[in-house]
Amino acid sequence: MRSFSHVVLLAGLMALSWPLAAQQEVHSCSSYSIIIGSPEDKLMLAVNGSDDPSARVAALEKFVQENASSNYLPCAEQLLTKNYVTLKQYDQAIAAGEKAVAAGYLDVPFIENLLQAYMASGKGAPQAMDLIMKAAPVIQAEANPPRNAAQSDADYEAAKKSAAQQAQNDISYMVYAFFRILPGITDPAEKIKVLDQFSQTYPDGAKAQAGQLNYQYALAYTQSNQPDKADEYAEKAIGADPNNIEAMELVAYDYALRRRTNQAKAEDYAKKVLTLLPQAKKPEGISDDQFKAQQNLQEGMARLVLGYLELEKFGPSHRTATAIKQLQQAAQLLQGNPELQGEAYYFLGYSYEALYPPQHHQAMAALEHALSVQNSMQAQARELLAKIKRAMQ
Repeated sequence: MRSFSHVVLLAGLMALSWPLAAQQEVHSCSSYSIIIGSPEDKLMLAVNGSDDPSARVAALEKFVQENASSNYLPCAEQLLTKNYVTLKQYDQAIAAGEKAVAAGYLDVPFIENLLQAYMASGKGAPQAMDLIMKAAPVIQAEANPPRNAAQSDADYEAAKKSAAQQAQNDISYMVYAFFRILPGITDPAEKIKVLDQFSQTYPDGAKAQAGQLNYQYALAYTQSNQPDKADEYAEKAIGADPNNIEAMELVAYDYALRRRTNQAKAEDYAKKVLTLLPQAKKPEGISDDQFKAQQNLQEGMARLVLGYLELEKFGPSHRTATAIKQLQQAAQLLQGNPELQGEAYYFLGYSYEALYPPQHHQAMAALEHALSVQNSMQAQARELLAKIKRAMQ
């Protein structure tokens, strides 16, 4: 985020009117002229004369309520956004920011403040995505500053270099915000549309984040029940980032259990996930408990894949001890995902029953667990449980 100094203005030293840039840290309202003694003048004296964001908010809210017809309202709303973010009052920041956007106010510092509010609140993902896309031409425009007639060639080149570096920083922030906010887009068709927009709007960012971008495509296509395209994009994600745990576990599960198209590669990916997990670093923005739950799910999926593949290989010869070990661990680790846990318990019950001699009681206990959680394997679990009971009679 950029930082701006606050200037205390002394009315006695002012001319009859002056550009807003002389008294405000935000440049998008710099063409607005303020008349001494006007409501806008009194507002900016109050805002710039205080270091207390609560006092600034009070002055700005009073101005907004009392001056609904002022052309300066969008500028006041963006200042409200900034100060509400400082106070960590994110809902109020979003309300003010969206009014400013609706009025056509857009500059990069304001956009970054509003995105910070969206990220912190976890709300407004569609609006935030629209804002990220709108930021691109604003950043491009600000990367090419006009030349001041008094500037020397050296000074102008220095200004252009500084603006270009700031533009790169701003693009990096937009890319960061995009991936932070993307989980809030829950409809897979809408997520694919947003991913396409991002790829076209920020091609350099998309290239730099190809692993994460393609994984998100894979996830969206999985959610929309297009496994071919999901695996295609998951492989692209792995190609861009060979240590992409999320992409490997997704495609390993597909290859092993969902589509059963490449079980050898599924095994390789699942084993690699287990080697990478101890080295994984906690992502920004999630708690220790959330990170632990994420790692449990990832390890559980890998062990589910490996346990299932062991059962496939050695079930016919009744050598399922290794499958049982993997599936026991998977079932415990997958407590946060009833669907996958139900699958793990079903295959665990099957593995116990495939042993020689069959371990009926352990198989029944595992199948009862499979029936106790909501999952798509319940019918198979119920059928196998009934078969075992008949065999024990």
